[in-house]
Amino acid sequence: MPLSLLRRAPMLGALSRSSIPSWPSALVATALVALPLTAASQAPRLIPVPREIATPSATQRFNAPIGFGTLTDPEDRIAAREFVDAMRERGLRAEVAAPPRSWTIQLHRLGTVAATELLSRVNLPFDSAMNAEGYLLLADKEGARIVAATDEGTFYALQTLKQLFTGAGDQVRLTPALIRDWPAMRWRGVQDDLARGPVPTLEYQKRQVRRFAAYKINLFSLYFEQTLAFRSHPIIAPPGGAMSRADVQELVAYAARFHVMIVPQQQTFGHLHHALKLELYTPLAETPHGHVLAPGQRGSLALVRDIFAEVDSMFTSPFWHLGADETFELGKGQTKARVDSAGGGSVGLGAVYVAYLRDIEATLRTPGKRFLFWGDIAMHSPALVGTLPKEMIAVAWDYGRRERFDGFLKPFRDVGMETWVAPGVSSWNRVWPNAAAALPNIQGFAREGQAGGSTGMLNTTWDDNGDAIFEQVWQGVLFGAAAAWQRGEASIPRFQEAFGLQFHGDTTGRIDAAQLQLQLAHTALQESKAGDGSSYLFFVDPFTDEGLVDLIRLRPVLSRVRVHAESALVLIAQAQEQRHLRERSALDAMELGARRIDWLAAKFQFADEIGAAYLRADSAGRAGTATWLDLAELSGINGRLQDMRDGYVLTRELFERSWHAENRPYWLQNNLARYDAEIITWVQRINALDRARRRFARDRKLPTPEELGIPRALLAPPGETGPLPPPPARRD
Repeated sequence: MPLSLLRRAPMLGALSRSSIPSWPSALVATALVALPLTAASQAPRLIPVPREIATPSATQRFNAPIGFGTLTDPEDRIAAREFVDAMRERGLRAEVAAPPRSWTIQLHRLGTVAATELLSRVNLPFDSAMNAEGYLLLADKEGARIVAATDEGTFYALQTLKQLFTGAGDQVRLTPALIRDWPAMRWRGVQDDLARGPVPTLEYQKRQVRRFAAYKINLFSLYFEQTLAFRSHPIIAPPGGAMSRADVQELVAYAARFHVMIVPQQQTFGHLHHALKLELYTPLAETPHGHVLAPGQRGSLALVRDIFAEVDSMFTSPFWHLGADETFELGKGQTKARVDSAGGGSVGLGAVYVAYLRDIEATLRTPGKRFLFWGDIAMHSPALVGTLPKEMIAVAWDYGRRERFDGFLKPFRDVGMETWVAPGVSSWNRVWPNAAAALPNIQGFAREGQAGGSTGMLNTTWDDNGDAIFEQVWQGVLFGAAAAWQRGEASIPRFQEAFGLQFHGDTTGRIDAAQLQLQLAHTALQESKAGDGSSYLFFVDPFTDEGLVDLIRLRPVLSRVRVHAESALVLIAQAQEQRHLRERSALDAMELGARRIDWLAAKFQFADEIGAAYLRADSAGRAGTATWLDLAELSGINGRLQDMRDGYVLTRELFERSWHAENRPYWLQNNLARYDAEIITWVQRINALDRARRRFARDRKLPTPEELGIPRALLAPPGETGPLPPPPARRD
């Protein structure tokens, strides 16, 4: 059977024998291509899916001790130790040095006698495309054998081997497999926003690195505006809310052990408000205390030069990300005359923007460094893109669900510039990530990036609302890892079937089912035209004019949203009963997301019920009958107003727990203040109702709805509220 057929088979068939190494080599090669899989359920659920895999038999019970053969390479010992620690977490017996009668893992370097013999035995090549990070892995009931050309290849083979073990404790099973694997994209990255609120602890960042590496992510970009501490400009970074030089150097060294490169992304053009709002720096701003550095100001490039001199001394990465996106203020202040003289409008803006980006590159040009920049502004001036240095790398970004993404790449590809693609996990400004938006975005952008020759993917998380919890975004992060490693289009359904098993060790499927329930909740909210599970909807007061508009739009879907969210909570609770379940802090964050979506919908339901209870009390009062019970429905031991207070109290407590699990105290109070404001609002309404009840007991007079804070519009029968204004704009 020609080897070309093997290369065309992304997932290969189930074989009939259980010990691959004992097979005649020709039979192994034939079996690899002869039996294509007919259903995804027949293959191991792995993240990423290997390029070529054959499973010679069904999964087997496994209870042997695990150890490694002789290890002479220090990097191999590091990789072996990481593997052993992961196996112990699952309740398995594992040592770096092989115990007696152990299931032994042999690590072979390409070109050694052992590697050559193994490749010959299975009659498979180790192609040149595999050299950087590829590997060959054979695992059966006797042990595992790995061939790789580099430390990275060995490390990634062990990450795949981990995933062939499922279950935990005395319920572990092993899927025997023969795998030949290498990545589609050289750089597979994740960006974490450290500038808009959450600043993670160093320990949590190390945890991120370990988990990234487990799914073959090899680049971690830290996004800074004002949260990297600089000696040359010490007042820009907020106290307690910035990474120090020592933090950075420790993280860079730690990540290198896991073959993860830390790439600094420090804004150099726009998104610099926290520096430019300071009076010392506002002369450099396009507009007073604004967001954008003014090209032409002598101090602008000097500031950038100072900052990146320190970046260079902290980070060892060959890449520097210059940011330079969303320079919306350009041409509105100090550079207006320059923009006008360059042609005005978009033409003048493009010319001034590209010229200053060239100036930044020339100012920072350093041997061995390459500059990334966001491509959103330059792509609208295709005639000028060719004037940028060809060594720069354009990072095209978009977070929508589209049929095609080629338009974001073409202006740069046409002039021979290297590109990366940057989809997003759709978590920002939301109480839970919207997978229905994120997964197709990641899938499509990675597919078209590969087809268009992009060499990297930077999967983005943003913290625009200041309250993002990173533990909530792992599904999107891992799908990005899969989409960048796998060739072509990554399957969303197949990934969703593997996520809970591989990330959490959930063998029941409940976590995957809970993820789907939360996705359906988002979809139902979007049907209402009020938006998805946004932070705005979570905090908006339904007794305000805008809140009432949202209430009317949401009424048809509120029950459905709550059923989905509460079904997710049931599934999460049931899944957590598993003894060796992993990543429990991510499940805590998932519970927070489900409870916030449930509360978002419940709040609007209860607002309607408060209006109905008031109408009943009002009707009874005018009839001269008792209204005490109707008032108790509004406020009492189990009153709706108390429910309103309690909903924000509970979600506040869960939010604070998740925040402390990953972040420094910095910025937390800004978020808790929003919960506290809502809690106080409803406590004040409870107090007003309690006063009204005492008044009613005394003189049988019912308060007006205004005295209770209830808008009269809420009391109008459905359909009598007049035409609705358009919903508030939501920025993705």
